[in-house]
Amino acid sequence: MRQALAPIAALALILSGGVLVGQGVWISAKAEIAQVLLARAWTRAQEGETAPTPWPWADTWPVARLSAPSLGQHAIVLAEAGGEALAFGPSHLAATPPPGAAGTSVIAAHRDTHFAFLRDVEIGDEVVLERADGERVLFRITHTEVVHAERSGIQPEGGPARLALVTCWPFGSITPGPERYVVWAEKVETLEVHPLPAQALSSRTHARP
Repeated sequence: MRQALAPIAALALILSGGVLVGQGVWISAKAEIAQVLLARAWTRAQEGETAPTPWPWADTWPVARLSAPSLGQHAIVLAEAGGEALAFGPSHLAATPPPGAAGTSVIAAHRDTHFAFLRDVEIGDEVVLERADGERVLFRITHTEVVHAERSGIQPEGGPARLALVTCWPFGSITPGPERYVVWAEKVETLEVHPLPAQALSSRTHARP
């Protein structure tokens, strides 16, 4: 129990500013500890826990795992439940279909961190989406485009399962802007489904208090 709480205690100390280190080290340490806790929360989600928060005060939780095999990149996708999700990983926009479902699921992340690899993707590259229910879905990138944030043209409902991976544009800029880079990917097939154990399925019937 004490070992399990150690990363949470460390993250709390870092977030509160209790560790007097350089800003670069502070940011790096916070990010690394957060990823450890996110990975643990993702494991709990796979085991059937509903909306497992990575730390007690978190307002988000893992909903999927996104991988770009050709680039060796992967990240845990978080629910867009509040303002902190984008600080720790890609965020699924709650107003769009669940990742892997019919329609266009929108996943956003920062251009200088978790979606920095989008600048290197190519048409035809594969993207794998793993859901907490055990389903793994293969997508293939079809095209990319630059759009205005308020006129993206993204229609979430209807059509086959697609992903719209969104980040700020241009890459390398340090100032916010209205343009967004969108990578489009269409579902190719469901790779496999790992059935949840009986106890995990049972736990899914109980909502979070």
